[in-house]
This record gives sequence, structure tokens and C-alpha cells, in this order.
Amino acid sequence: MNGIINVKKEAGMTSHDVVFKLRKILQTKKIGHGGTLDPDVVGVLPIAVGKATRLVEYMQEEGKTYEGEITLGFSTTTEDASGEIVTETRLSEPLSEEVIDTAMQTFVGTIKQTPPMYSAVKVNGRKLYEYARAGEIIERPEREVTIDAFERTSPLFFQDGLLSFQFRVVCSKGTYIRTLSVDLGEKLGYASHMSALTRTSSAGMHLEDSLTLAEIAEKVAADDLSFLQPLELGIGDLKVLELTSEQEEEVRFGRFISLAVEDEQVAGFHEGKLIAILEKREAVYKPKKVFQ
Repeated sequence: MNGIINVKKEAGMTSHDVVFKLRKILQTKKIGHGGTLDPDVVGVLPIAVGKATRLVEYMQEEGKTYEGEITLGFSTTTEDASGEIVTETRLSEPLSEEVIDTAMQTFVGTIKQTPPMYSAVKVNGRKLYEYARAGEIIERPEREVTIDAFERTSPLFFQDGLLSFQFRVVCSKGTYIRTLSVDLGEKLGYASHMSALTRTSSAGMHLEDSLTLAEIAEKVAADDLSFLQPLELGIGDLKVLELTSEQEEEVRFGRFISLAVEDEQVAGFHEGKLIAILEKREAVYKPKKVFQ
């Protein structure tokens, strides 16, 4: 069984939980996911099965789209709605839409983020959430991420000193939307948190086409494997090159070939099928991963 599955991860499950359950449903061990989602977050979780697991690193590199809600007025330990309140800064009156929209635009581009304490980033061999659960706060390394779009998608809702609004963000791998929500609040002068989040696209897959684990289990029981999408969808942002029959044969034998490109890595196709991921070695390309 080889292919990619567009799973709709439900709230309360970790990405690892999804992989664990799918191994039972599909009766196969070779499964991996193409991008972690926090337990409270719903949405697209690309899953690689069989040979497709060798493409996970490329699936993770592709940009992602999220839709969610930000609430100004208090911050939490986890930067989302599941944490305990840390700081309260209730608003006496609502901000204007223009002020919020202008502040959001300042985050578009390449920015630096400090990962939240409740995250899986490793520091000195331990995950940050392990430090957080032990009550330890340590220095966290900054990371650069890219925000392609960050926009408000709803009117403002103001009640009891809290101001909420929905948003959409298109971003690179490694972006913490919780942290983006908190940083926006700081920019506006208020404590804030991410009050809801859904990942609507990842690795070229979209929420409207995703299936829950229950729906996948039903299809498997009916011997319907139509949910398995081809390996070719898992190449991420790699450039696609059509190989000649001669080049395809050379690649299958692991031989170096010459290509008229300069990219560090490319996806070599022949007649619509992914043949190999090719890696630049000086003036030629070496097969890094062969699939056919």
C-alpha cells in the first residue's frame, strides 16, 4: 500500500495518535505524517503510506493555510484557549478595524518567532513542553518564518472587555500561529491568545477534500482505497523535470545524469510517474531517492 492520505484531524488527538490509529485501520506499519498539528487544532494532516514516507520531508516544506480566531484581553500559558490565564488586559472599548488590519500587515514577510514553551521544539535534548510541565522556563532559540498573508476575515466582536475576530494566514513550515496571535496582541498593546484554529490546507491538500479516521475506516471495510492519492502529490515545492527514456533508465540504475537546471534538488518524472528525487553534485545530478 503506497500513497498519500488527506486526513481531517479532529480535536483532542495528537498527530501521533492519527498515525497509530491508521496503522491499525490500514494494517500496515510504514506510515508517517507530513506536519504536526497541536491536539486542539482541527484540520488537514497529510499522511504518507508505504513508499510515500520517503517524501515526508518534502511534504513538510510546502506552505500551509490556517483559519482561526484571536481574542484580545488575556493571555494563557499555552498561548491558546486550553491554557490557564496568565495576564488580563480587558479593553474599555473596542479597537477599530483599521488599527487591527494595519497591525496585522506588519507581520507579512520574513519575521522572527520565539517558539512557545508548550511546543515540541527540542532544547538540550528535551522538548519545551517537558520543561513547561516541570515548571521550568528556559531560553528558547528564535527562528525565522515567512508569512505570505495575514488578514482579518470577520467583523470585530466585543463583549465583557474581550475583543475577538477571525483571521486567515498563509505561512511557511515552522510557523507558530499561537505565537503570531500573541505577538499581534503585543503590537496592539494587549494580552491575547489564539482562541480557535483550523488548518485548511497543507502539502497541496485542502480541508474540503479531507476524510476523518472513521470515514477512512468505512472505506477500508468496503475495500475502497480511493482515498489513497498518488506519490506524485508529495513532492512539495520541488521543480518537476521530465526525464527521457534514456535518463530514466540511468536513474533506475543509480547513475549520475546531466540536467539543464541549477536547483539543488529536483523531482524526475517520466510519463506522469515520479521516478526519483535527484540531488545536484557539482555539474551533474545523482539519484537521492528512487521510487520506480
